[in-house]
Amino acid sequence: MSAAPKKIRVLLAEDQTMLRGALAALLELESDISVIANAPNGREALRLARQLAPDIVITDIEMPEMTGLELAAALKESAPAAAGAKPPRIIILTTFARAGYLRRALDAGARGYLLKDSPASELAEAIRRVHAGLRAVDPALAAEAWSAEDDPLTDRERQILQRAGDGRTSADIAAELHLSEGTVRNYLSEAIAKLGAANRVDAARIARSRGWL
Repeated sequence: MSAAPKKIRVLLAEDQTMLRGALAALLELESDISVIANAPNGREALRLARQLAPDIVITDIEMPEMTGLELAAALKESAPAAAGAKPPRIIILTTFARAGYLRRALDAGARGYLLKDSPASELAEAIRRVHAGLRAVDPALAAEAWSAEDDPLTDRERQILQRAGDGRTSADIAAELHLSEGTVRNYLSEAIAKLGAANRVDAARIARSRGWL
């Protein structure tokens, strides 16, 4: 008697409890998919992914403690704890239909990028495609990404601008990132100039609208 085919093991990372539960329930209806764990924030998702070595991690972009893009980059660089396990493949599931986010997600190692208003059947099919080594990207967003502006910000400028846009002072940012206040102000000045913004708040607004933060 032949053994039953192995299910695709999925970890869900989503900070909205109701949505996380609904996604898990929908995916469990698929005969070849099993949701082995879920996490309310990026840091917990990273811990669980390293411990459990899922095949696929589905993550939102904006989450507490660690964003989905930071999670994708961290998983790309670190192997799971399980012996012989490969890093999981990442699917971004988000409300952000912005080409800038798609580009950053692909750069971080994501293999899929879908919007939350997609039908559940599309998510299940995306899981199968990504598990098979293919990509699964929202087609309209993929077309838009070809003509989108390049992101002018460096990783450090993005880190600092994101915190400044959340209302953090230069002193707070400097302490968190182990930089001098003068260095933080220099990075902010560079970002403001690149974006043609009036100030740090305006720069953060522009960058977010284009998917660069």
